[in-house]
Amino acid sequence: MDDKIRSNNIYDFKKNKNLYFMMLPFLILFFTFTILPVITSIIFSFTDFNVLQFPGYVGLENYKKLLLNDTIFLAAIKNTFIIAVITGPIGYLLSFLMAWLINELPTKIRAVLTIIFYAPSISGNVYLIFTLLFSNDPYGYLNAKLLDWGIIETAILWLKDPKYMLTIVIIVSLWMSLGFGFLSFIAGLQTIDKTQYEAGEVDGISNRWQELWFITLPNMKPQLMFGAVMAITSSLGVGDLTTALVGFPSPGYATHTIVNHLNDYGSIRMEMGYASSIAVLLFGTMIICNRLVQRFIKRVGT
Repeated sequence: MDDKIRSNNIYDFKKNKNLYFMMLPFLILFFTFTILPVITSIIFSFTDFNVLQFPGYVGLENYKKLLLNDTIFLAAIKNTFIIAVITGPIGYLLSFLMAWLINELPTKIRAVLTIIFYAPSISGNVYLIFTLLFSNDPYGYLNAKLLDWGIIETAILWLKDPKYMLTIVIIVSLWMSLGFGFLSFIAGLQTIDKTQYEAGEVDGISNRWQELWFITLPNMKPQLMFGAVMAITSSLGVGDLTTALVGFPSPGYATHTIVNHLNDYGSIRMEMGYASSIAVLLFGTMIICNRLVQRFIKRVGT
């Protein structure tokens, strides 16, 4: 049996060898810039490596220090998961809901609204807009309005006071959450065969929610999976956003995330072994979250 399977695999390879050769450039790039860095990070995570000297093997010392002695990293874990738990699911649901509503509109209106909702996720000016909105001085838009209405007497330090900073980061993250997942949902909704909805009415589907659960979502499982992966990756990978809004490091490490900690040790302190252990833990967390989401999405429509 094994020989038969092996011969079939060889036959399939020879039959489709032109296709494999066409895929070869992508596979080489993917291995070089994705697989190889992951493997390298895992190896370096067990070493003491400062880039200038040859790595020295230290076993699990980086992980022990990270999880048992690094209080800033523990704060970063808390902040990251607060952001991820709120922005991940809510951003994912908002992306699908907006895509579902926009899909019902005429083609030209749908195209305009898609651009409007997608633009914040790719615009670098979003940070500038929110920095002006939450400016710490009395001339910031929000402070100016609150002072004008008599709600506050002195300007609030929105981007300096740890009491407000994490909330603002979450708000901006949600605003920027309509990204590639949103586009994939729009595309997925366009590919559903309309005759399935007509057949569903014949089979007893009586409202839009049943239509959504039994027809729309099962037909969109690939797009739902892609959107979930993007939502998990972006919510756990928050770092540039916090730096742009409140600086690095943030006051009192109030918005310090795992990615900020990784950049600190990898790009500033050049402790690559320690930074690699942070990257491996973040990578493992993303994989676990993705697996859990995959199990849930497989049950959709069943």
